[in-house]
Amino acid sequence: MSHTCRSRPGWGPRTDLNASRWCVLCCLIGVKELVLDNCRSNEGKIEGLTDEFEELEFLSTINVGLTSVANLPRLNKLKKLELSDNRISGGLEVLAEKCPNLTHLNLSGNKIKDLSTIEPLKKLEGLKSLDLFNCEVTNLNDYRENVFKLLPQLTYLDGYDKEDKEAPDSDTEAYAEGLDDDDDDEEEEDEVEDDEYDEDVAPGEEDEEECEEEDDDEEVEEEDDVSGEEEEELNDGEEEGDYEEERGQKRKREADEEGEDED
Repeated sequence: MSHTCRSRPGWGPRTDLNASRWCVLCCLIGVKELVLDNCRSNEGKIEGLTDEFEELEFLSTINVGLTSVANLPRLNKLKKLELSDNRISGGLEVLAEKCPNLTHLNLSGNKIKDLSTIEPLKKLEGLKSLDLFNCEVTNLNDYRENVFKLLPQLTYLDGYDKEDKEAPDSDTEAYAEGLDDDDDDEEEEDEVEDDEYDEDVAPGEEDEEECEEEDDDEEVEEEDDVSGEEEEELNDGEEEGDYEEERGQKRKREADEEGEDED
């Protein structure tokens, strides 16, 4: 599940991000998205972020007043970094070292003047999208052609590919869709686990079923006992009837014999 931390209400453009201001982040170590737009940094450096933010995948520090990214911690899972509208003029080799898995980087509105400044980005082999809007480097002759030569891994520069075809989705939308897909996968896994639990016999149900089967067996045995008793009673009745019939016939024969003697 992804989390988003946005700048605290009331933190205006003149607010310093000193240690006391960043203490709120101590409970956000496991977040995947962190947005700190328009919060002024102290001395133009990144503060408060540590290696403990290892789950971070999206970081936005737009218009924070950064002049350097030297203090950026190692964020191996970071995919999208928003650094637009700051005063960064170099030192981008830190990004290749600290954020090796970046796929989207926005440096629009910074003080990047020549191609040598972005050359360290060659080490970001997974970098697909780079934005340099409103940077002086965009005024160079054959700017787009030279950037694509310098960074052959790029698919989109300022939102367009080599053939000047616009990217199908904005970087933000594409990244958000990726996070949504991760959440959908987690929900599907939860549903599968629920289905598997429903298919299994819950604890105690198996014992109840065995008890019910035993009760059914006892009822069948009782019915068999009753049927046997009824059959015995019926047989006893038949035997008594035969006995009475024999006695009657015997009396009749004795009476007939007495009559013959009198004659």
